[in-house]
Amino acid sequence: MTMRVQPVCGEEVLAYANGIRQTYAEAFAGPPWHEDPGMADGYVERLAEDAARPGFVAAVALSRDDDMSLGRDRGRDDDGRCRSGEGGGVESVVGFATAWTTPGPFPDVRSYPRVSAALGPERTAAWLVGALEVDELALGPRARGSGLAAALLESVTGAATDGRCWLLTSMRAEPALRLYRRLGWRPAFPPAAGSDLVALLGPRHPAPRDPEPRP
Repeated sequence: MTMRVQPVCGEEVLAYANGIRQTYAEAFAGPPWHEDPGMADGYVERLAEDAARPGFVAAVALSRDDDMSLGRDRGRDDDGRCRSGEGGGVESVVGFATAWTTPGPFPDVRSYPRVSAALGPERTAAWLVGALEVDELALGPRARGSGLAAALLESVTGAATDGRCWLLTSMRAEPALRLYRRLGWRPAFPPAAGSDLVALLGPRHPAPRDPEPRP
């Protein structure tokens, strides 16, 4: 079995929708998320809208079983798996990442207001607006520990202008936080009492590493 990361552009990501749905359901079924499998259907529906966002980029992690489907032509099965050609086996999605450009004015939905309240309007505009925002990073169980999470993250953020990229996660997502810290991602602001929200800046983000407290 071999694995690789494939960058995809715009609506090309929708060709992998079935594999992304399955990976999403597997990745977020356990703690701390405990998402119902039906949430994966909602995510794939939203993905079609996300793919049209300015600056949208994505990558999929593909696993190939070299013993399957020998001699088949390149194509795509009904379940979204990619046949990689004669002797190439079948490739299945085992992970994915998506990102887009954070719009301005800074959004006021979902968790964004808590971020802007913690940073203040000036830092929010300077650090996050126009930066590349990682929306999802997910791996299925058989891909964990393979290095694919780091490769997916680098695939979608490597070309971020001036290294300006960021993401939101939960303090309860301890394995993910360990990964981000190991890769050099750092908190944009100290944790707030009673909140598990964490905003992280990419390792090459130009924001000061030890900013002065917000006035």
